[in-house]
Amino acid sequence: MDAPRLSLVIPVFNEEENLEELCDRLTRAAEGLGRPWEAVFVNDGSRDGSLEILRKRAAADARIVVVDFNRNYGQHAAVFAGFEESRGEIIVTLDADLQNPPEEIGKLVAKMDEGYDVVGSVRRERQDSLFRRAASKLVNWGTSRATGSSRTC
Repeated sequence: MDAPRLSLVIPVFNEEENLEELCDRLTRAAEGLGRPWEAVFVNDGSRDGSLEILRKRAAADARIVVVDFNRNYGQHAAVFAGFEESRGEIIVTLDADLQNPPEEIGKLVAKMDEGYDVVGSVRRERQDSLFRRAASKLVNWGTSRATGSSRTC
């Protein structure tokens, strides 16, 4: 297998209901880009059937990598573990809950191909708590300040 040019990093915590659809949509989206890719799923101590689904998918597709935490360490630790495992030149992070549509990966990669070092997106119809939305706004503001970039739509 060729070294991937694209790594997709997905932290997973109790997402068994979404994983089959996510994997199917992710595979279609990544294959549509016409470049070698890998999907690094980090199971963050799930207590449902998420790990079994991921292991089955990985056994059937060598492009799927599974990192398994022995307990829940949190989304940030899972993302960083995914970064450590990734081999691609471009890394895209997604949530396993399908709030980040895999079909948008191509748009992010296209911007990277234009020469941008960092590309981000903003969810239009969030299904998160007020606390999570506020925390996200704070992180986005801090990222904009630290990188000197502004958000465009």
